[in-house]
Amino acid sequence: MVQMTRLLDVQGLEISHEGHRTRLKWHRLRKRFSDPLFSAEVMAEGFAAGASMELDLRARADGGFVVLHDKELEGETTGHGPVAEKSVSDLSDIRMREGDRPLILSEDLAAMMQSTHPAALLQFDMKDDFEAIGARGVAHLATHFRDIAASVIVSGDSLDLIVAVKEKLPHLLRGIDPTNKLYDIRMANGWKAVETELRADLRGPTEPDTIYLHWPLILDAAKAGLDMIALCQDEGKRVDAWTFTLKDPEAGFSEEEWLNISALMALRPDQITTDEAPATERAWRQRMTD
Repeated sequence: MVQMTRLLDVQGLEISHEGHRTRLKWHRLRKRFSDPLFSAEVMAEGFAAGASMELDLRARADGGFVVLHDKELEGETTGHGPVAEKSVSDLSDIRMREGDRPLILSEDLAAMMQSTHPAALLQFDMKDDFEAIGARGVAHLATHFRDIAASVIVSGDSLDLIVAVKEKLPHLLRGIDPTNKLYDIRMANGWKAVETELRADLRGPTEPDTIYLHWPLILDAAKAGLDMIALCQDEGKRVDAWTFTLKDPEAGFSEEEWLNISALMALRPDQITTDEAPATERAWRQRMTD
């Protein structure tokens, strides 16, 4: 009963502004920054509460995946060497540095996702390109995630990979992150060229559901007269603004953070990625009622 009460009263799912609801996505399976990185327990809580969550996937040597962000094992785990050179047997004794937990494999994910809240959404952020993952990796996803109950969106900056996912797993949602490319284009050719490239991506072969954009890029564009969120939404796409995390979750928004989140919310993003979802919701509500 305590568990049910806590989940029914869950915080950190969304914030609202002028009738528009913006989901708060739990970055790297963290509801709070103090949570351990890629926590299966937090993921289970999010599945039960209907949260939007994100995790990173790295390709293994045997065609499967492991939930990690870095190319090398050293930073996040007790292991050593490139993730791409490891198979399941190589990873079985390795632990996450935070909490001495076993690594989450793609096979584990498929089992965890058989029963979820209908509103729950899990983003697979693919950290390798199609050349590294290959047809074998896409086939692995197709085998393990064809009949899951949860809603999944597969994202990445490799457009070839997202097209391959579309062909093999057409029932999964797709997302693209052109942020790095757009920063480069802005520096070289200006905002008009950014708009042209973004429109091309929106109408391109990936047929994306969601566009992931760095929130400072969104605000810089808006100051220059380019509303990237409206541009995407006019094409029927959702926008996720990443990653807005409070420096002091207990104190709420600093004045600079408040100016930035207010400007961002005025542009009506569909989702904001954060490491401090409950604190962001609480801080927003507090400012709105002050």
